[in-house]
Amino acid sequence: MSDFFLFSISLAVTVLGLAASWAALRRRGAASGLRGAAWSLVPLGAYLTGLTKFLSDLVFSPVKWAGVVVLGLGAVLYMTSGVMLRKGGETPEVDSGRKKAQRAPSGGAPKAAIEKRQPSADPDLAEIEQILKNRGIS
Repeated sequence: MSDFFLFSISLAVTVLGLAASWAALRRRGAASGLRGAAWSLVPLGAYLTGLTKFLSDLVFSPVKWAGVVVLGLGAVLYMTSGVMLRKGGETPEVDSGRKKAQRAPSGGAPKAAIEKRQPSADPDLAEIEQILKNRGIS
């Protein structure tokens, strides 16, 4: 798009927004009028900084859209890995190494039964469980 066309659109939107802001100032007060004026200046500011030129080039360019899709895919993969790490998903090498390092308990209880046991949510019960564990009672 030509610069003159982008400037004309930006200026027209800004002038219309300022007129609506003046009406809002008279009808609803200074806060509404100032907020409208602030939003009305955004299109002209976007043109003056070159943002409208970038956005118009983006809309009509398949190569730039492919770049946006690749960036979006990277962001989704990064967030997915964060969720997986938070939930405790580990790589097989690390997981098998930890299982090898664990020793069977001396109390004779099966290892699987102890691993399934979850710590209690109640702090009083957790304290009692810790005392029993320290004395060898499980």
